[in-house]
Amino acid sequence: MRFTDADPSAPLIRRLTLAVDESQCTLRWLWPESVEAVYVERLELDMMGDDRTEEQAAQGKLKLYTKEEYKASNGYMDRITGFGAIRYTVYVCQMQEDGPVLVRQRDGDNTVVASAGKADIRFSIRYKSGFFQKRKSVLMTVTTEASVPKEALCYVRKQGGVPLNKEDGTVYPFVSDFAPGRNEMPPVEVAKDDYVRLFFTDGPKYGAAYRLISD
Repeated sequence: MRFTDADPSAPLIRRLTLAVDESQCTLRWLWPESVEAVYVERLELDMMGDDRTEEQAAQGKLKLYTKEEYKASNGYMDRITGFGAIRYTVYVCQMQEDGPVLVRQRDGDNTVVASAGKADIRFSIRYKSGFFQKRKSVLMTVTTEASVPKEALCYVRKQGGVPLNKEDGTVYPFVSDFAPGRNEMPPVEVAKDDYVRLFFTDGPKYGAAYRLISD
């Protein structure tokens, strides 16, 4: 199976839409007149990062779907469960002597993203210090509904007040991933008038899969 970029004369998928009813997902699109079958790719977006090529990422995630099946079911149906996001891509299938060739569209009209629900990340921050000490300990606890990569979160330290966003202070990374359940971080020593708060390292990316909540 090979991919090819769409040329001006290639048949293309148009008006791909997504409808979700509880855990049932339905895709519908306009079929080109000359196309009798497509391949539908379901790709669970990996928050841990993925440097594979498009062809490698698609291996094992493609399903052949005919126009007759589409008519019988009034669309393409799939079940979504768990947390995160799922990207669906519908490729026109062109049969050639050496096998099927999938048409890669650069306009994005053949791709939609479904949300499988956001996992809650709850965090609490406590401070511990003595009356005559110049520094204090920061005790952070992170409780998650699902695994969270360390790259998703950071903590920000600010002098004189609680940070309002990731840019409002000095950013520090975490050194290990967060397992589902309660994660107690090693104490961090800061100055007596320093304050700390957790943020997503990339709000649009990780905010699609997780919900960050301060206890």
